[in-house]
Amino acid sequence: MAEFKHLVLVKFKEDAKVDEILKGLEKLVSEMDLVKSFEWGEDNESHEMLRQGLTHAFMMTFNSKDDFTAFSSHPKHVEFSTGFSAAIDKAVLLDFPSVSIKVPAA
Repeated sequence: MAEFKHLVLVKFKEDAKVDEILKGLEKLVSEMDLVKSFEWGEDNESHEMLRQGLTHAFMMTFNSKDDFTAFSSHPKHVEFSTGFSAAIDKAVLLDFPSVSIKVPAA
């Protein structure tokens, strides 16, 4: 069965407390066994025209779509998402089964 990915690209509102949001997100995923892995980053390299105002990327990996579904409806995620959504000016979300072509060396 393929891993399942949850990709979120965002532009935070000007008054958003991004550091607090990031700490909260890191705490959330560390407490949730459903999340296999979590990565995030801030884009400082792309041309503004190409990133269309989006500044942060968040990628969660799950063992299955069922794990993602369970995570999405979990009370801790629902609670966090309320504050996260309020801090976002613009977002793109993609949820998809992963197709690996080249797996990183262990």
